[in-house]
Amino acid sequence: MIPEFCVFYGVLTFSWIEFLWEQYLTLRQRRVYKTTDKIPERLTDVLDVVTFNKAKSYGIDKNSFSIAEEWINMIISTGFICFNGFTLLWNFSKYCLAETRYNDSEIMTSCVFLLCMNTLGTIMSLPITAYSTFIIEEKHGFNKQTFNFFIKDKIKNFLLVQVISLPITAAAITIVKWGGHYFFIWLWIFAVVTSLFIMTVYPEFIAPMFDKYTPLPDGVLKSRIEELAKKVKFPLYKIYIVEGSKRSAHSNAYFYGFFNNKRIVLYDTLLKDNKDIMNNKTLVEENTFDDEIEENIYVDKIKENGKGMNDDEILAVLGHELGHWKLNHILFYLIISQVNLFIMLFVFGWLYDNSMLYRAFGFYESTHPVIIGLAIIFQYVFSPYNTVISFAMTTLSRQLEFQADAFAKKLGLAKSLETGLISLHNDNLGFPVYDSLFSAWHHTHPQLLERLEAISKTD
Repeated sequence: MIPEFCVFYGVLTFSWIEFLWEQYLTLRQRRVYKTTDKIPERLTDVLDVVTFNKAKSYGIDKNSFSIAEEWINMIISTGFICFNGFTLLWNFSKYCLAETRYNDSEIMTSCVFLLCMNTLGTIMSLPITAYSTFIIEEKHGFNKQTFNFFIKDKIKNFLLVQVISLPITAAAITIVKWGGHYFFIWLWIFAVVTSLFIMTVYPEFIAPMFDKYTPLPDGVLKSRIEELAKKVKFPLYKIYIVEGSKRSAHSNAYFYGFFNNKRIVLYDTLLKDNKDIMNNKTLVEENTFDDEIEENIYVDKIKENGKGMNDDEILAVLGHELGHWKLNHILFYLIISQVNLFIMLFVFGWLYDNSMLYRAFGFYESTHPVIIGLAIIFQYVFSPYNTVISFAMTTLSRQLEFQADAFAKKLGLAKSLETGLISLHNDNLGFPVYDSLFSAWHHTHPQLLERLEAISKTD
């Protein structure tokens, strides 16, 4: 058999094996949803029957949606491979530039190609995303978006992706053409610098384009967070509240920043009847709301159904997040990701000019565009490698979560962390029971019961 056909059928076979494996795991978890009728003994005092049944219904609906979504995506992916999608889009991109002075420019053709890929991807994913948002999330009380807000959000996101990705693509192609045999080293350095730049710029300038960030007002909560940061020597610069409630009822907290400019961000849905927040009119008055969102709804959403956490629980969750920083988990992840990127770019440098790979996907032109090579190698050739790495990183992540919980426990926040995790779990309608194989493959965080057991153990 001709080598390119081996590559073609190998890629297609692995794609379907991985897809069927994912379907098998999803069906295993579906059986857990269907057959689990009792609240786990550990949670009987903190999880009522109504919330348990809601979580079960939410889990089943998401599971059904996941099965349908995966089938749709797999059929589209298979069709794209079988009908030589890369060749069709590349030829269309060249056609778009045929009557311009850029008709022979690989960089401009690549930018048009990427724009076409991103446009098709956005259009095809839009119905799926809309169904998830306005049917699944709406049904279970999480969606807070109007349709107009949803469309505006998608348009802004699409435009932002093009503004960022097109110049980066042009620069990457230039580096490959200019860098000689060791271009992968220069490309890796460019990727590292670019990723660090985006990590720095995104929270400050890009994220506020989608959500409103407001400084946490002075008060008890702010003082206690500052004391906690000082205790672990965390260089806290500012504390923000992000207006996530106009988008979803799900809650979260995180921090960002380099060196001595760390910021902590709390979702407004995380706060529960906090007087420092609720009585501070500045928080509402200074916010710029969409036309469809009334100011008085903002406070109501925070108080909705008594969801959220008290101050002790918020501090415990932040203690967990600070544990990731103190134990250098973030630096560890950054190093692993950059080493992995270097390996992938090294292999790309070795393979990208191999005619057989291009022919395997119906690309028979004498020239080998960089962007086509990147798409084929990173998306398909590396697929088995990416699967193994993803599972390894998921397993590692679960262990690091246990370590961060242990750090919060050493700060004397064990009880509050337990109740905080339960509050988060209940507010987000997390189901308390998961199939072990499904969880091991998908969950970057341990199951709630596993975390509670680890926290409750004596040192």
